[in-house]
Amino acid sequence: MKRLVMLAVMLTVAGLMLAGTAISAGLQDTVKGFFGGADKSRASIATSALSEADMSGGLKEALSVGVKKAIELLGQDGGFLHDKQVRIPMPGALSSVEKLLRQTGQKKVADEFIATLNHAAEQAVPQAAGIMGDAVKQMSVQDAKTILSGPDDAATRYFRDQTQGSLSMAMLPIVQQATGKVGLTKSYKKLVDSTGGMMGGLVDKKSLDLDHYVTQKTLDGLFLKIAAEEKNIRANPTARTTDLLKKIFGAVKP
Repeated sequence: MKRLVMLAVMLTVAGLMLAGTAISAGLQDTVKGFFGGADKSRASIATSALSEADMSGGLKEALSVGVKKAIELLGQDGGFLHDKQVRIPMPGALSSVEKLLRQTGQKKVADEFIATLNHAAEQAVPQAAGIMGDAVKQMSVQDAKTILSGPDDAATRYFRDQTQGSLSMAMLPIVQQATGKVGLTKSYKKLVDSTGGMMGGLVDKKSLDLDHYVTQKTLDGLFLKIAAEEKNIRANPTARTTDLLKKIFGAVKP
């Protein structure tokens, strides 16, 4: 109880100090490159030598493999928390709070807060399986042609465009439930709700919304891992576990 009171006081002070601070939820540049390395001219030549069935089927297999591995990797205990690439930090709007906690001997409080955010993401990410599976099934032959002959991040853009809204809607309730069960984050959310009116226009309440922040970071991490899996299939022949994957990605060489 004592540490919750201390955290609440620190958050209130920090909220007034951090007026106008917004959380950055943009996808990091590192998600680029499902097919990084293959330029457009070579990809165009390669796709002309492939049948439409091969192009569509090969991409669907690759995406399915990438999605499955990414979800399994991130959905396990510690999948986000123990991976530096996707580990969710304290929101930017609370960076001063985290610094203050660590400077005043409350390192454990800060670590527990961050752990809760990451465990919420780990619980939410399996929700992606069905939604992404449907998106893969609905991919048309034209979509496959466009992706294979497009820029390095063509597949990433396609997949995110097709699923981001549905994924966010599916994951948010899971995140809300997870953060609402743990003392520290539960108290924080109550504090934000109760002080929102008092802060008035001084603080952008969205910048303090943990659940939307975690949901966005969960999506960023998921697409980052899918991109890595797809790039591995393209670049590493041993990762092509079926004849169709070997055929399509063997034709589109880096």
